[in-house]
Amino acid sequence: MDSIDDVANAPYAIRHYAPETLKDALRKMFLIRKFEEGAEDSYTRGLIHGTMHLSIGQEASAVGSCMALTDEDKITSTHRGHGHCVAKGADLGKMFAEFFGKETGYCKGRGGSMHIADPGKGNLGANGIVGGGLPIAVGAALSAKRLGTGAVTVCFFGDGANNEGAFHEALNMAAVWKLPVVFVCENNKYGMSTSTERSTAVANIADRAVAYAMPGKTVDGNDFSAVAESVDTAVARARAGEGPSLIENVTYRWRGHSKSDRNRYRTKEEITDWMARDPIPRMARLLIDHHILSEADVDAIEAEAEATIKDAIAFAADSPDPTVDAVTRDVYTDEIAA
Repeated sequence: MDSIDDVANAPYAIRHYAPETLKDALRKMFLIRKFEEGAEDSYTRGLIHGTMHLSIGQEASAVGSCMALTDEDKITSTHRGHGHCVAKGADLGKMFAEFFGKETGYCKGRGGSMHIADPGKGNLGANGIVGGGLPIAVGAALSAKRLGTGAVTVCFFGDGANNEGAFHEALNMAAVWKLPVVFVCENNKYGMSTSTERSTAVANIADRAVAYAMPGKTVDGNDFSAVAESVDTAVARARAGEGPSLIENVTYRWRGHSKSDRNRYRTKEEITDWMARDPIPRMARLLIDHHILSEADVDAIEAEAEATIKDAIAFAADSPDPTVDAVTRDVYTDEIAA
């Protein structure tokens, strides 16, 4: 058993979360990885139409950023949002059904990969527009403040979005009104095919927080404990009525921008280097080193995640397709008189 001194000097996650909570966090990270791999395989086999944006390699950012959130708290997501959905507690069968265009999907198969929403879990939706979730998050935070719900909104966005006008407008408004929102930039180093070094003037995106009188912090986005510590602090600040924060999780996507990306702008050496920083083994090692899990326990959690994804894909494949007579359902417009 660890001594008191060992616990006091342990990483944030070990000191602040119960063992079962940490096990669940690792489980979610495995689920995200297996989900993305299952989605990629389904795409390759022609079961999914259109494109998708995978977040393999970014699991610690999604799960660590949601640790302090409840179902009443909100998130807004991105076109690379599968991991955020899973981290917020989404039903994986409904997610795959949405991919497959089935009636049992979250949006009845109408939204697909980039537009999954789960309001019951506080997920206000992924967004195909770069930076599109930023103003939505500010609106949700304004609503929470006006209604006094105590809810916080975590706004996920990518490094490419920090050069959009919506980013600056959203941060400014959130700061002026001291809204309960945490802006989480998942800096995976490339906005489509352009590196942050070529597209962004500041060395760290979190440095831009000072222009809007809010705290900003850059962390290792592949370190679950570091992500959780930074976002937990920002969430607590927002709940206390002290306003927004900007957290930059520096991470990396192993796959191309989308399935059509031939990946010619990155070297194999760079990709290999980042793969060696895989956040899942790092999280597993953290729990093993602090006697929360054994190697066998980690293997069991991974196997369980694989089985869960297999069941989710089977559910989606067996679900009914939409019918032609439902093509205008959920399309909101006034009938125009002839």
